[in-house]
Amino acid sequence: MGEQVAQDKGSQFQGEWFVLGLAGSTHSRADRALLSPFTATFEQNKTKKLEVTYAMIRGQRCVVWSYVLIPTAQPGEFSVAKSRELGTDTEKVWVHETNYNTFALMSSRRRSVHRSILRVHLLFRAWALQSEALEKFLCLLKARGLSEANIVFPDIPDWTRYRKTCGTTK
Repeated sequence: MGEQVAQDKGSQFQGEWFVLGLAGSTHSRADRALLSPFTATFEQNKTKKLEVTYAMIRGQRCVVWSYVLIPTAQPGEFSVAKSRELGTDTEKVWVHETNYNTFALMSSRRRSVHRSILRVHLLFRAWALQSEALEKFLCLLKARGLSEANIVFPDIPDWTRYRKTCGTTK
């Protein structure tokens, strides 16, 4: 029965998402000129793994990259299938929160011999930001040791209205 629930959740997560929030340990505000919101498409394959394809406009061209997420024993945790692109690196992806219909809050950590790269993504089903999800995005950044200086987008001049006390009820 547990496997069926995991399969149902994977199928609910399928489809197109818009990555409207991005922050990372190797990112700074200077990266805003290079990176912009992009799409992520999740498709469950025959082996129940999620194939992810990203597409971003960079300058005059569309950049596309993809990988396969392999579920781990922990719900909401995935390892990234090895590829030539990753080489000897390992990467984990976590879905921290989602309602499947509106938003998803995810993070990833890629580790290599020389460094560790952390990224946080805020995904929506439509090109529209929601205040509550932005608050959760900021709280996850804080919990992962990142700051507003690591946010590439969205570019919100006054983040103070989204800075709620993380971990408390409203």
